[in-house]
Amino acid sequence: MKKILTLFAVVGLIAFSSCEGPEGPPGQDGLTGEAFEILNTNFSFNATDGYFISGTFQSKVGGDLFDDETVLIYRLKGTIDAQTPIWQLIPTTLYFNNGDEITYDYDFSRKDFQIYAGANYDLAETPSYVNNQSFRIVIIPSALAKTVNKNNFNDVMSVLKLKESDVQKIKL
Repeated sequence: MKKILTLFAVVGLIAFSSCEGPEGPPGQDGLTGEAFEILNTNFSFNATDGYFISGTFQSKVGGDLFDDETVLIYRLKGTIDAQTPIWQLIPTTLYFNNGDEITYDYDFSRKDFQIYAGANYDLAETPSYVNNQSFRIVIIPSALAKTVNKNNFNDVMSVLKLKESDVQKIKL
């Protein structure tokens, strides 16, 4: 009887240890993501949507987003030097000393995305905020969105193990 109990104990330990998955924080194993870049693009305008840029996930591996993926979009706010861009997570609002405000926002579906620019004044007066704009779009696992510092573009790329050479260019 002792041999049978010992045998069950050994089999149970083997079965239990084979069920354990990789350990560690998100991004260590099995998390994948994709990054895209839209360079020097002008917002379009219509009376319904205002200023907007729209695109699809056609260049995404596998096409449409999966249910467990989410989208982060960053606007190129400026540069420190030629090799150091400053990416700002949107939605964001820019506040000016004269009381003017510009807001950048976005939405997405499984198939496409739309980036918006709006203001408390006529944006046509400051075309530099709607012309020649650059964005980075990062598709990440939804679970990661709860744990990573989304405000830091470099942190997101690092956790996803994506390099600058992995950023895919999108032509709109």
